[in-house]
Amino acid sequence: MSTTMSDVANTRKQLRIKSGSAKRLYKEQRMYRKEQEDLQRKLDKHIAEKAEDWDINNTGRMLTESGKMITDSSTRLGAVVQELRELVLVAEQNPELAEDEELAKARETLEEVSV
Repeated sequence: MSTTMSDVANTRKQLRIKSGSAKRLYKEQRMYRKEQEDLQRKLDKHIAEKAEDWDINNTGRMLTESGKMITDSSTRLGAVVQELRELVLVAEQNPELAEDEELAKARETLEEVSV
């Protein structure tokens, strides 16, 4: 019986951790997307105003870097969401977790961050 209790506690803990990671990565991805939009507007403005080459090139480099960060955060978010989905499926099979608050929060997180 003690292994079952520790399994339940461990699953609960993992649901909390994975949900937190998914929310954080989703927020990070949104932040990078906004940054990319802002940088694109800034680059367009520099080009339209015929700004210094350095300003145009520097903004272009920052825009490229922001794109790389979006790719990276998207990859990490996808992996965490997949792990959380699998964990939710395992938790749903356990009658002790069927009505658990952490399981409900994990389901909400999946709905929130799934694209």
